[in-house]
Amino acid sequence: MADSWMEDKRMTSSRILDFLAAERPDGPCLVIDLEVVRRNFLRLAEAFPATGIYYAVKANPAPEILDLLASLDCCFDAASVAEIDMALAAGATPERISYGNTIKKERDIARASALGVRLFAVDCMEEVEKIARQAPGARVFCRVLTDGEGAEWPLSRKFGCHTDMAAKVLERAHGLGLDACGLSFHVGSQQCDLAAWDRAVGDAKKVFLALGEKNIRLSMLNLGGGFPARYLKDVPSTLAYAEAIHSAMTRHFGNQLPATIVEPGRGIVGDAGVIKTEVVLISRKSDADDTRWVYLDIGKFGGLAETMDEAIRYPIRTPRDGSEAAPCIIAGPTCDSADVLYEKTPYALPLSLQIGDELLIEATGAYTSTYASVAFNGFAPLPTYIVGGKSDAALAA
Repeated sequence: MADSWMEDKRMTSSRILDFLAAERPDGPCLVIDLEVVRRNFLRLAEAFPATGIYYAVKANPAPEILDLLASLDCCFDAASVAEIDMALAAGATPERISYGNTIKKERDIARASALGVRLFAVDCMEEVEKIARQAPGARVFCRVLTDGEGAEWPLSRKFGCHTDMAAKVLERAHGLGLDACGLSFHVGSQQCDLAAWDRAVGDAKKVFLALGEKNIRLSMLNLGGGFPARYLKDVPSTLAYAEAIHSAMTRHFGNQLPATIVEPGRGIVGDAGVIKTEVVLISRKSDADDTRWVYLDIGKFGGLAETMDEAIRYPIRTPRDGSEAAPCIIAGPTCDSADVLYEKTPYALPLSLQIGDELLIEATGAYTSTYASVAFNGFAPLPTYIVGGKSDAALAA
């Protein structure tokens, strides 16, 4: 294989490229650069100095990532007891963990409470009642629906409730002896519309006012995630998001600002990772078909689930970049017809691309390794290698 992509770093750090050149790992793999994770976290912390940063563990729970973030005093948004255990193992105290999933088994609430976690998300009366039984006196915040417009990976409908119901849910929590501390929303993952937070903050303020009239004083607003990684298109800077959110908060809350937290995942680890993959086959469906099918050794079931509906279009680098390119259909290796990454909008790849060429799928640090199946079609889960950090050594996760 030609190694021309080794000379053109683009979005991929030199540490990752050096690792791939030296170690030549066989099969598809994800490589994470901890120094990029560190840079992204510190950039967020600087842009949001008065806001708690709760890393969304589900984005990438590699122990090395969690250890690094815990050492930087990051907090953690956990979606399960298993993720709570991971955050604790990394050195986070229970006070730095939010159980942010609104769908929890009662025994998991009890376990989280026994571990010392006291902050829980809800979006309905039934969830409030479970928490009141298993974690009496805990702090709860209610998630409200957003429209998700402007997000490449919307998160509307399944989570959250309308603002009028949110007020009733928190009133019920207060009546059951819980600390009804605030609200949350999520404007959608990979959100590139800065105005999305203004709409959501405006809706949240209505609930603050409604509960204030009942002498229930909310003290916290969870601004969710949505901070993007850069894929094929430029995205606003971290500072631009901070300025837009601060403007929305002051416009709707004036000088009476509640405490705020954010839950970044993709924005911290997305561009810290690269997947190395190999071209397995290039074919056409008929002699008259001008469109190539390019099959890789990784697909939807190997970790690229976010290509569903072609929502996330990852940058793909080849050793033949710079030569003439043409649109093609990109698919994975499994015997499932759904394992097609880009077809509705074909992806331009060099015409000189050959079977056996190794490609880099960039900005794949978030929502890839944990989406990989255990053994669908007999393919092993996506291995992760970590570079950077104090030891600057690569470790297989």
